[in-house]
Amino acid sequence: MQKAAHIAVVDDHRDIRDLVGKYLEEQGYRVSVADSGAALRRIIERTAVDLVVLDVMMPGEDGLSVCRQLRAATDTPIIFLTAMAEDTDRIIGLELGADDYLVKPFNPRELLARIRAVLRRANSLPAQQRESTKAKVVRVGHWKLNMGRQELAGDDGVGVPLSTAEFRLLKVFLERPGLVLSREQLLDLTVGKVADIFDRSIDNQVSRLRKKIEPDPKNPSIIRTHWGGGYSLSVEVGYE
Repeated sequence: MQKAAHIAVVDDHRDIRDLVGKYLEEQGYRVSVADSGAALRRIIERTAVDLVVLDVMMPGEDGLSVCRQLRAATDTPIIFLTAMAEDTDRIIGLELGADDYLVKPFNPRELLARIRAVLRRANSLPAQQRESTKAKVVRVGHWKLNMGRQELAGDDGVGVPLSTAEFRLLKVFLERPGLVLSREQLLDLTVGKVADIFDRSIDNQVSRLRKKIEPDPKNPSIIRTHWGGGYSLSVEVGYE
């Protein structure tokens, strides 16, 4: 029998975390609840967590700070709970590394659907391609990617920092070397969003990433464009 996923629910409002926790337990998940980032870290120190449901607006250390710290040390999926409906606020959360978000008030069934979708994406890779999430350093062509610091280093050893969005995009590529990925797939795998015909965010992210890793960004050899098809990583990947 497959082991139930362990979900950590972090919210300073006891009624919300208890309600969500009880509902997820009824759906077959193992659940731990926490009222702060410090309490979450104590949970993670004791046991493995498969996904974190994280409130943004908490007193003291808010959810954005907690997310930033988690992303510096782990790839555990994160779903934000936010009372802020503005696009800019949601974008900040996704840029910091959240996998999805849900605006309060929300239907627990919708949260369940998003948890299932995020866990499905996280577990969709073949075992040999999950090595990138375990390795501290990944070789990408002539580059070395420090996973903890989200930083590239070339032959000269000089560090090239990546934004969270650039790191997430590169990570998707190195988990699927040589595979042609469409814009829609890349958007779904990086932020869990369905693309529309006017969405050029992936093209913009690829362009920014190329400026950092390509010897000649105008004639890319590391991330290749497939006209009408998308993009692919065209260099060897190794793990240290």
